[in-house]
Amino acid sequence: MYTTDIELSGHLIDTMLLSRVIDAIAEMDAEFTLRETRIGRAASDTSYARIEIAGSTCERLDEVIDRVKQLGATPIDGQPVTLATVAKDGVCPDGFYSSTNIETYVNVAGKWVPVDDIEMDCAVVVDPVNFAARCCPVGVLRRGEQVIIGHGGVRVAAMDKAAEEQGFSFMGSDVSSERQKSLMVEEIAREIRAARERGGKVLVVAGPAVIHTGAGKHLAALIHAGYVNVFFAGNAVAVHDVESALHGTSLGVYMKDGTSAPMGHMHHLLAINRIRDLGGLRQAVDAGVLKEGVMHALVTNNVPFVLAGSIRDDGPLPDVITDSVLAQDAMRKGIKGVEIALMMSTMLHSIATGNLLPARVKTICVDINPATVTKLADRGSHQAVGIVSDVEWFLKELRSHLIG
Repeated sequence: MYTTDIELSGHLIDTMLLSRVIDAIAEMDAEFTLRETRIGRAASDTSYARIEIAGSTCERLDEVIDRVKQLGATPIDGQPVTLATVAKDGVCPDGFYSSTNIETYVNVAGKWVPVDDIEMDCAVVVDPVNFAARCCPVGVLRRGEQVIIGHGGVRVAAMDKAAEEQGFSFMGSDVSSERQKSLMVEEIAREIRAARERGGKVLVVAGPAVIHTGAGKHLAALIHAGYVNVFFAGNAVAVHDVESALHGTSLGVYMKDGTSAPMGHMHHLLAINRIRDLGGLRQAVDAGVLKEGVMHALVTNNVPFVLAGSIRDDGPLPDVITDSVLAQDAMRKGIKGVEIALMMSTMLHSIATGNLLPARVKTICVDINPATVTKLADRGSHQAVGIVSDVEWFLKELRSHLIG
């Protein structure tokens, strides 16, 4: 929903102006809230009213505004955005507007245009010639670009309560371990099927616990079945997945019986060394060395993945992007078209991905630690809902609903 305020002044009661404006709003299936009224006491006194109007789309809201303007109403946010020119690469002008991850329109020379690549905590670059606007991370701003200053001429969509009451509403935005998790997973499976049918993408963000708990086989099955379209993780997920495929262990512990392997502490290093020798994960698959696992499934099904490195990584694998800015840029490109994000057992990668996602993306965070979901929401990903659960159980249950 998009909202704006209008003002009315004059003899609102005698001329029936207030009633006519309200009737016009109702006739166009828009919503309104009377924010302020001051009714004149004497016949010569003028009255004043301020009304908030809500439309389902920015375009619909403009249609309503045009109608009530003809009756004498004045829109409050009709002014275009104020622009300032970037004087130095990577530095915003003072007073710049900081974006949210919620769908936004901006008034460019009297025309409301959508902000592309919506993302929280960015500047909004405007091309006034082509009537275009886009979110841009501060660090990649270039001298000469024009960015929005202040909040005038900006419309941010309000959360649609009607839509919020559908879909994932039974999960709630709070985090609790005392919920019927099977019903939640069933609902998630329905949403994933629906997204696939309409061509939407499913993003999986995973931590190494997915491999350690033995859930990798369930995730690989979902990838082979076409239910994963993009994959984000770190070096550890890929390393221990390869370790499991080559040595049958994860962190040196046998996956089949949970016993420690002799010299098992070296297995992840042996796995890294083998992949490095071959030149990368795809080369390992092509050579017939990597024959199973999550990374094998991603490579053989041509599912794009981003492995973002960290300071603590062993190796790392050749496929890992060690420059965090480049990794962030690769993740931005990867989220295009994503409708559902499954974040499993990784606090840092979940928060990093949440910072890039538009609020319209349904985001499910699965973790044994409730604080992971709480931190994700605290950092602006208010659309995230949480399941406090062991990830192996979750993926096994999801697989049973989607594949059988």
